[in-house]
Amino acid sequence: MTVEEKEMLLDLLVEKVTTGFDESDAAEYDRLSAAAGLDDAESFELAAAAIAAAGLGEIEPMPATLRSSLESRADEWFSSAAAEGIAFSAPDDDEKMQQVFTLEQPKMSWTSWLGWVFAAAACVVLAVNIYQTRQQALTAGVPPTRETPATPDPARAHDELAAQPGVIVAEWSAGSKDPELASVAGDVVWSDEKQTGYMKFRNLPANDKSKTTYQLWIFEENQGDKTPIDGGVFDVDANGEVVIPIEAKLKTRKPFLFAVTVEKPGGVVVSKREKIAALAKVTKA
Repeated sequence: MTVEEKEMLLDLLVEKVTTGFDESDAAEYDRLSAAAGLDDAESFELAAAAIAAAGLGEIEPMPATLRSSLESRADEWFSSAAAEGIAFSAPDDDEKMQQVFTLEQPKMSWTSWLGWVFAAAACVVLAVNIYQTRQQALTAGVPPTRETPATPDPARAHDELAAQPGVIVAEWSAGSKDPELASVAGDVVWSDEKQTGYMKFRNLPANDKSKTTYQLWIFEENQGDKTPIDGGVFDVDANGEVVIPIEAKLKTRKPFLFAVTVEKPGGVVVSKREKIAALAKVTKA
């Protein structure tokens, strides 16, 4: 077969397996496959190998060490296969004559050689595919790093909430005649819609965390002053201005008074209101 006929046979093999062909192509295929000595099983194997080898252009370059090892082994294999024959001596016969026999290596057709080439190429494709799949699996097993959302600055959040419409704002004043609390000032802002609020204090004395804590109480219009809502406990580390987020334990609607008491560490469920540090009364607009 000529080179052109061999190339045409390969094209027809691929076309037969993938899309099929018409009567004229079928006749040409029968002629060429008969000339090459191919049966149907061999033709399908060669076609599958040709299709597999078609994707080799998408594979990443082989590592240099692996390529060198494969080339070295290939040279050794082809060198042994190129030997013309193997000679040995037969035992002496009755006539004391020695015969030397030479066994010739069977010649391989071009289709057999091509099958080996495609098989080797398919092995390389499989090895690279397994390696890449394993690398992707290892990468997929690593969970992405989650960014921790930044905690909003209380002072900025206080100012932004105070600027919104419909927000309650009340001014702090001293809750007792204690000289340490005489200059307490600041404000409290609260949103019924967002159920969010902030307390801003100036000159609220620092507390000893091992002995006392501050606790906010929210009084609603429809509840009176006997069942205030716990607004959370907080500590003041240094004198000066401090902004504290409100942590209301219940849903709060229409507060009319905010009070800060001094309690034991951890706070209480019901305050005796023995020491009130600050009061903020909501003024009707």
